Amino acid sequence: MKKDIGAHTYLFPMPVLVIGTYNDDNTPNAMTAAWGGILDDNKVFFTLSEDHLTAKNIKNKKCFTISIGTEDLLDKIDYIGIVSGNDDKQKFNKAGFTETKSKIINAPVINEFTMILECKLIKNTEDGYYHGEILNIIVDDSVLSNNKIDYKKLKPITYDPINHTYIKLGEIAGKAFTHKEI
Repeated sequence: MKKDIGAHTYLFPMPVLVIGTYNDDNTPNAMTAAWGGILDDNKVFFTLSEDHLTAKNIKNKKCFTISIGTEDLLDKIDYIGIVSGNDDKQKFNKAGFTETKSKIINAPVINEFTMILECKLIKNTEDGYYHGEILNIIVDDSVLSNNKIDYKKLKPITYDPINHTYIKLGEIAGKAFTHKEI
């Protein structure tokens, strides 16, 4: 039997994204965001409340990186999701992250992640939606198979909004048809 449970934020899986920016003094900042995804072929979106330091940084610098959350970095990801950059400007370093400045935008590439999207801000809305254009994706060789990202090697995690926990993504369920196959 099916049961009505009301309206909730129960759409999942939701990717765990780490948004990287530079503060006004050019120190690196990162925060965890789970409310986002792909908007189009080369566009992403996520939501942030305006009181986040990351929101201010994105508006000032007009760019950001998105690192894909992975199982091996879960403790660090959770830490930067809980600690506010407004309260602790050194949370990036305290989490144990290091950075290299992006070659194409004014945002940090967080060295510990194996998949990083370099994005420029397209727009942000009054209700906290940020839209970005993916300019480049940086991928570590360790997560590639046949020059493609291998999710078994990447080991991405997803956020479970029902139980407020993180979940490892599992095995491939099947191959999707392509337009040519239909």
